[in-house]
Amino acid sequence: MEMLLSAVLGEVVTKSINFLFRKCSKLQEQDVENRLGILLRAQVIMDEAMGRHITNQAMLLQLDMLRRAMHQGYYMLDTFRCQCHDEMDTKDQVLSQYFSISKENSLKGLCYSNRNTQILEQLQKTLDNLSSMILDMEEVVMFLASYRRLHRQPYSMHLLLGNCMFGRQMEAELSVKFLLHMQSQSPEEIEVLPIIGPGKVGKSTLVAHVCKEERVHNHFSEILWLHDHDLTDELAFREGCAMKLQNCVTNLNNDKSILVVVELVGDLTENAWNRLCSASKQCLPRGIKIIVTSQSEMVVRFGTTQALTLSYLPQEALWYFFKTLAFGSTDPEMHPRLVQLAMEIARMLNGSLNGANIFSSLMRDNFDIHFWCKLLAFLRELIQYNLSKFGDTPFDLLNQNRPVEFERIATPSVEFLVSQQYQCSSQEETQTPTIGLQDVIFGSFQNHGKFDILLWKSQIPPYYSYFNTCEIRKLKTTGTKRKRSTKNGAAII
Repeated sequence: MEMLLSAVLGEVVTKSINFLFRKCSKLQEQDVENRLGILLRAQVIMDEAMGRHITNQAMLLQLDMLRRAMHQGYYMLDTFRCQCHDEMDTKDQVLSQYFSISKENSLKGLCYSNRNTQILEQLQKTLDNLSSMILDMEEVVMFLASYRRLHRQPYSMHLLLGNCMFGRQMEAELSVKFLLHMQSQSPEEIEVLPIIGPGKVGKSTLVAHVCKEERVHNHFSEILWLHDHDLTDELAFREGCAMKLQNCVTNLNNDKSILVVVELVGDLTENAWNRLCSASKQCLPRGIKIIVTSQSEMVVRFGTTQALTLSYLPQEALWYFFKTLAFGSTDPEMHPRLVQLAMEIARMLNGSLNGANIFSSLMRDNFDIHFWCKLLAFLRELIQYNLSKFGDTPFDLLNQNRPVEFERIATPSVEFLVSQQYQCSSQEETQTPTIGLQDVIFGSFQNHGKFDILLWKSQIPPYYSYFNTCEIRKLKTTGTKRKRSTKNGAAII
């Protein structure tokens, strides 16, 4: 009787507190719903800006700040909606297990109410900030019309984001400014722009877009691409790099200069760098500009201007990109449970744009809640297993060229080892594997030894295809052997 009375009193107190929380939350929710038009206004401004060729760096900086605030606003809004969906799912559990765990569920209800209140407060703060930014950008919005419009076909937003460089407009314009800037010193001097950042962060994509820019293309008579193997080995440098430089001389337009792009994986020795500069001055006596990309911060010492540092996208920006691609032309608000699953998957991608492209493509092609649940479970197990065994996430392991292990969902007795991740351009690609990531994870694909799988083909410059080399390492028996029974002296399994 005392336990029953305690449970009833506890529930009464909890309901009273929850009633106050809900009343305050509803007032806040109504205020937020009335102000969601701010997000739409920001979206309209950004869509218009994406359709214009903007070169003013001050405007680009303001638009970048507005874009970040808009991404944060959508992220907080979706976080709040997912939290409300969780709370509705929990209510049924509270009713069905009332007498057994009433205190525990009451505390859980309080936690949900507190959590919702905190999210609403953050969302309101974000919307206030966004509203102030929009008011301060009235002149910017007026000036947008003065920039020429980019030629585009009618599009859906997921098609646009899937076919453009996302989130690097400011860095691209800074690179173009460096390339078009007239040298104040003698034309024989070499100007160098270092671009650094971790693997798969978008350095090659940034440089490819900059080089395709019409202003850059018209400014240089030749663009020469070099890689590690062109510089690290002296023989390769003499026979390969020097030959490429000599070829540039034959196409040299005396009124224009040469752009050399050096793509490195790691660092470069002083000796190799001096060989490149010396050969460049001898073969190409006119003004030369160099862009050098690397994961190592040591290449900054070669720069003659401030280095550009690329980092992985913030969680809010990645979520905006990922959700747009994963849902395609489908309205996410009509599928709150799928939004919740997509948000969990996006959080596990550790800011990887390649990961966002790969998994959003899988999800859009298999728009089914059961498939998305399986994909989420697969990612969780993949991350936990590699963290416990190798001490790092699978995305970081692959970026460091270290092995990753995983089991297939369809037949978990099969274990795969991913030992290499590589990429190649459409010109270098000789034979595209017909095996896709989905075939390996979920399909009935059977193979032995090593084989390549195609992860994703980029639709934007430099049009890389991304591959993994996989190997079936072992087959494990998951079930226990059934007991043998005898009948007429014969064994039956």
